[in-house]
Amino acid sequence: MTPNENLVFGINPVLEMLHARSGDVDEILVSTGSERDALLRVAQEARRRGLRVVSVERKVLDRLAEGQRHQGVIARVRAYDYLAFEDLLQRISTDASAEWILILDGLTDPRNFGALLRTAEAVGIHHVVIPKDRSVEVTPVAVKASAGAAYHVNVSRVTNLRRAIEQLKERGYWIVGLDSNSRETIYEKEYPARLAIVLGSEGKGMRPIILRECDFLVSIPMLGKVASLNVGAAAAIFFYEIVRQKLNLGRLTGR
Repeated sequence: MTPNENLVFGINPVLEMLHARSGDVDEILVSTGSERDALLRVAQEARRRGLRVVSVERKVLDRLAEGQRHQGVIARVRAYDYLAFEDLLQRISTDASAEWILILDGLTDPRNFGALLRTAEAVGIHHVVIPKDRSVEVTPVAVKASAGAAYHVNVSRVTNLRRAIEQLKERGYWIVGLDSNSRETIYEKEYPARLAIVLGSEGKGMRPIILRECDFLVSIPMLGKVASLNVGAAAAIFFYEIVRQKLNLGRLTGR
């Protein structure tokens, strides 16, 4: 894999890539001799879009996937195209509708990242902001874990996460952080339409400098003996509480 190339592996992620950004695909590699219906469907969809489909030995796919489960198919694609944060600011400044934004402070596990992207896309979050340093990136493992959702959202990388949050505030965004130490739970807060959601790293949570930038902090009530949830599970619970409030508001206002 070259610096200008990325890999997408797995049947669903490759299909999502073909549907979302087929123009970024260089070629599709399929395991030789496979007659699985799903793989045949991938090859058929790729050829329909005028893409090259190459049959290779399974060991070639094993080597490229570096031990990850590829399900007999890998797409060679252009390196992930991050959205410049300045372009994100331009979009939210000119768009009259309010969009939620997900901010990740120091997340490092690509599988957790992929799971977050998948859930974010499912609830309609289109913009994700991550730091450039000491943070996960959009890697093949993250794309696989996202089931291809990584190519349906815009990920922006910033040098200074604190400054990025300040710029979102200047454009009318409220910043909410998920923090297990908060006495106020996710169910006790009414969330504004222009909302940026901050999640911390898997072990340490948010850095103090980012905690201080949040307009309010909320927690997920824990009634059992386990003290905390995996960041992906916590995010899913939080996201769908916000969705619930939005749907209820729509019913009340007739929208």
